Amino acid sequence: MAGTTTSMSFCSELLIDGQLLAGAGADEAILNPASGEVLTQIAEASSEQVEAAILAAHRAFPSWSRTTPQQRSLILLGIADAIEGRADQLAGLEALNCGKPLHLARQDDLSATVDVFRFFAGAVRCQTGQLSGEYLPGYTSMVRRDPIGVVASIAPWNYPLMMAAWKIAPALAAGNTLVFKPSEHTPLSILALAPVLAELLPRGVLNIVCGGGESVGSHLVSHPRVRMVSLTGDIVTGQKILQAAAKTLKRTHLELGGKAPVIVCNDADLQAVVEGVRSYGYYNAGQDCTAACRIYAQTGIHDRLVAELGDAVSSLRFARKTDADNEIGPLISARQRDRVASFVERALGQPHIERVTGAAVHSGPGFYYQPTLLAGCKQGDEIVQREVFGPVVTVTRFDELAQAVDWANDSEYGLASSVWTGNLDKAMQVAARLQYGCTWINSHFMLVSEMPHGGLKRSGYGKDLSSDSLQDYSVVRHIMARHGQQLDRQPLD
Repeated sequence: MAGTTTSMSFCSELLIDGQLLAGAGADEAILNPASGEVLTQIAEASSEQVEAAILAAHRAFPSWSRTTPQQRSLILLGIADAIEGRADQLAGLEALNCGKPLHLARQDDLSATVDVFRFFAGAVRCQTGQLSGEYLPGYTSMVRRDPIGVVASIAPWNYPLMMAAWKIAPALAAGNTLVFKPSEHTPLSILALAPVLAELLPRGVLNIVCGGGESVGSHLVSHPRVRMVSLTGDIVTGQKILQAAAKTLKRTHLELGGKAPVIVCNDADLQAVVEGVRSYGYYNAGQDCTAACRIYAQTGIHDRLVAELGDAVSSLRFARKTDADNEIGPLISARQRDRVASFVERALGQPHIERVTGAAVHSGPGFYYQPTLLAGCKQGDEIVQREVFGPVVTVTRFDELAQAVDWANDSEYGLASSVWTGNLDKAMQVAARLQYGCTWINSHFMLVSEMPHGGLKRSGYGKDLSSDSLQDYSVVRHIMARHGQQLDRQPLD
């Protein structure tokens, strides 16, 4: 798929109130990042179409919210089956639209997407809650967990279909109705799925509108009928959404990036660290909020780690003519590639930072940037503190473990982290002190549908995946029933 010209046709219609409609707004060019070529043009939703989508979701809510968990579960299972049956087609669209290697899109993105829908199909039928009972004489209390209403979900471009699943599956499972906006850069896979979703779901329950943040996104966030906004994106976008949502006191669910520290102790398995960072510091060209991008290496292992990791990173395969040979893809756009390049250029302007490998724009077509490893970095360096969102990993030396933990926590981000050591007791103590939503021990990047994923600090709040996500997309209500006086006083037979 990478770097090829294609004549295939693409679905371009939005899904509004159960109908497939052409967008009435401005055209957006959809590119293949591996070649820079225009794949197609997708018209964004007009203001009137966004309004229609929101009102359709609002009308559908009373009926959908009263369906049973079993009914919703069966529909989610149907969606999972539909995606699985079209996995090759959808993986091909992900590969073209994101530039990522086809075999990885098929193996990772599509399998994860299917699993998410199947997980929530089961999870919604197995919810637990506080025990009902008589907490006041003459009254019985019970707790309900009910859907919120219309949810506006805004997804990023790094994993288009998988992020759609993370947002759509729990929200539908909990009984909400949705207006879903994919990234304006990567709408192809969800639009290809739209006709199937229109058949499987009642009219208006799920609506799909395309367009930019300033036009379509802002309309969704500010609309009084929207009760919750779910975003995966950057901090600046999250701040804008919070400001807009405050006017109508909307609930928000925000995942806003990360800068994952990787603490490597002297007693770590060096080969495992090298293999782990090579895979998960650079996976998806580093366009992942959990990427293992900020290494703290203890003095005793530091030099060997830098040398061996440098060799390993320099062997990463990309921009090969044969797609199956590629391990990573390009960055999503020329703008993002140039942003990454500027981070590295500024870093190398610091005399203490060493280029171990990479640190250059690829000379061929597409938006590739060489996998880069920088050593000698210090805690206060911009390249250590800010999210680059590209194939760039830094290494910082430390002496005492307490210092590494303090440095790891000295960040505005709090999404993911890892610690590598042969001593499990040490690992557990470090994990307990790290201020991150997830900490892996002797691993990195592993996600499962059963476990929650979400951040602390400026990485946002709210959980994706797991039954915790169902709770985020629902509200707790207390129901109290007063007994009749005769019932209270009458003895039991």
